[in-house]
Amino acid sequence: MSGSFFCMHPSEGSWNPYFYAYYYKQWKDYEMAYHEHRWTEIMYVIQGGCTIDVKCKSGHRELITLRKGEFIVLDADVSHRLIVEPEVACRMLNVEFGFEEGETSFDSSVKSLLAEEKALSDFVKSPFEYMVLSDPDEVYYVLKSLVLELDRQPVGQKNTMTDLLFLQLFVRIARLREELVLTREPSAEGYVKRCILYMHQNYDRNIQIKDLAAEVRLHPGYLQRIFKISTSQTMTEYLTGIRMEKAKMLLQQTDIPIYELCDYVGVSSSQYFHTLFKKHTGFTPSIYREQTERRSW
Repeated sequence: MSGSFFCMHPSEGSWNPYFYAYYYKQWKDYEMAYHEHRWTEIMYVIQGGCTIDVKCKSGHRELITLRKGEFIVLDADVSHRLIVEPEVACRMLNVEFGFEEGETSFDSSVKSLLAEEKALSDFVKSPFEYMVLSDPDEVYYVLKSLVLELDRQPVGQKNTMTDLLFLQLFVRIARLREELVLTREPSAEGYVKRCILYMHQNYDRNIQIKDLAAEVRLHPGYLQRIFKISTSQTMTEYLTGIRMEKAKMLLQQTDIPIYELCDYVGVSSSQYFHTLFKKHTGFTPSIYREQTERRSW
């Protein structure tokens, strides 16, 4: 038996997941005693917030605040405790699992994935005592499906569906970790800057997310995440802002007919341009131009 995610490195033998506990729990005004498990634990915050007090093996303590949509992965034998303040209730989903030795279809699937999926291969080569990730709802839905499936089967009995869901969970956590690592590197900022430059140079065209991703050679989903982290806006919101600022300039400084402006700023129709412009500025294009001319006069 092994309790750690990191036994799943190909050189460590053949392993299959075994689930020790899985449950929903709402906590309030609660302080848990320090404890540790011989297996891996995932603590996912569904609502509210909490603090996880981790005692690292070096003796150093870490206090980690978790909010809705965040989760912590605690490796085996890491001492920790849960703290929930009186004024903040915390609803949590916990899954605790380890691994049994043995060759099965699950083991062969893991080895195939490790060969194909760089994020997964990097994950099992980078041991940690704990890891905190923010989830765009991908991990939660897999966790929830896994727990429901475990509830349907007799205790201790394995089935193919739980193996498939665990594989999906494993991949999603590894990909989130990879994205976290990349966004902390200078290269992530560089990708965002190149993306913004492309928007400024091509705002008059029908730009789609896939075009931006192709320009910087990144997966569209990953690019959208690092862009939002960097700018606090989606790529669509940022591009619309560029287009509307350009439209304001054209209304102020040219005599281009308003019905033609949509073609100058890459908006699909004149009606949609009116809608976007009013949402962005609070004025229709015609009123904005009239006010600009009046101020100029």
